[in-house]
Amino acid sequence: MKSLRVIALTILLSGCGAVYVSPKVTEEDGKVQIVPLTAQSIKVANSTPYDPKELPSVFFANAGGPSAGRGIGATPPASIEQQNRPATLTLNPPPQVPQTPYTIGVGDVLLLATRGNASTVEQLSGLLAAQNRRQGYTVQDDGSIAIPEVGRVAVAGRTLEEAEATLFQRLVENQIDPSFSVEIAEFNSKRVAIGGAVSNPTVVPITLTSLTLDQAMSAAGGIATEDLDYASIRVYRDGTLYQIPLQEYLKRPNLQKLRLTGGDSIFVDTEYQLGRAQAYFAEQIALAQFKQTARTQALAELQAEVNLRRAALDEARGNYKDRIDLDGVDRDYVYLGGEVTTPSRFPLPFGRQASLADALYSGGGFSNQTGNPSQIYVLRGSSDPARLGQVTALHLDARNAVNFVLATQLEMRPNDIVFIAEQPITRWNRALQQLLPTLLSTGTAIANN
Repeated sequence: MKSLRVIALTILLSGCGAVYVSPKVTEEDGKVQIVPLTAQSIKVANSTPYDPKELPSVFFANAGGPSAGRGIGATPPASIEQQNRPATLTLNPPPQVPQTPYTIGVGDVLLLATRGNASTVEQLSGLLAAQNRRQGYTVQDDGSIAIPEVGRVAVAGRTLEEAEATLFQRLVENQIDPSFSVEIAEFNSKRVAIGGAVSNPTVVPITLTSLTLDQAMSAAGGIATEDLDYASIRVYRDGTLYQIPLQEYLKRPNLQKLRLTGGDSIFVDTEYQLGRAQAYFAEQIALAQFKQTARTQALAELQAEVNLRRAALDEARGNYKDRIDLDGVDRDYVYLGGEVTTPSRFPLPFGRQASLADALYSGGGFSNQTGNPSQIYVLRGSSDPARLGQVTALHLDARNAVNFVLATQLEMRPNDIVFIAEQPITRWNRALQQLLPTLLSTGTAIANN
């Protein structure tokens, strides 16, 4: 009978909490206020100002931003103009000049050979006798030559035969032995200028024999061009420009044997120079290669700069993460207690708000076996200095799982405490676990007595 009283007293004491004390949330006048979690209470709770901490700017920097590198720079200008293929060349040869005797002109040098005092044998040969005394006379700008003891004799515009007749007449008039011969020592009055695409631009005189176009080309060293399709021989005569395509010139002997006259100007023109065209394209290729090389170098410099920036950013971010791991960064936390899987603190995220659901499920949520879904609280102290020490307990009754939607809407604030009470059966089970050793020891003592 006495042992039954002891057992009954022990059970009674455990029911009154003397054996096991479990934490719970209760209202206290002026200090703790329990507020059911509803849409309206969530609106009021979320109105509390809070600016989440921000990540350092290094986490928002981009390693591939604008570069201050040199770039490809300005390319040098082309030094050779592009060669455009001309239209088909037309044939417009000069008229053929008639074959006429040479006429003496201004600038020619005449050579007069007369007999000297010699033996009869020497006088037998006119050519040999002419070598005894030879005198050159230049045809002056008035068309005459000046002979001592004779005077000025007009010879310009006359053939050699006509000049000899005129000189003979003047010598007879002056009672001078008319035994002489006339030769042209220098041909200076009639010339043809040759230039352009020839090996040796020159001036060719017209002599006693006719000067043909092919002879003039040979005197200039021949045509010097690789482009035969677009080259032409141009002849300027008496204010008129004539044109002979080079291909026609090479195929037609009558064009090669065109006789030239004094004052003609010949120019071998190449409207499309194959060598210059090749040089132009070679230069363009070189410029393109220069641009490509410069672009490759610029891209390599940019890539190196980006890699350096990326490495610096990675290092700065890694250092910041290490500081977080070592708890060296000031963070805002929410604390989890009661019947949660793992009592811990939940760090509020950077740059955004976190909800009650984030905090509950960050560490695995609450224990379904021991936690009481009807007793989920968010304990929030007042930030108002006038209400210092007052606590608002936002109560979530999750017996209806739909109410977990409210948990996704309630925003967490620094130093909030999420508390989940235990199940009634859990409280009794834990009380019995503490009471059972006492009952066993008490029963053993009674049995021994």
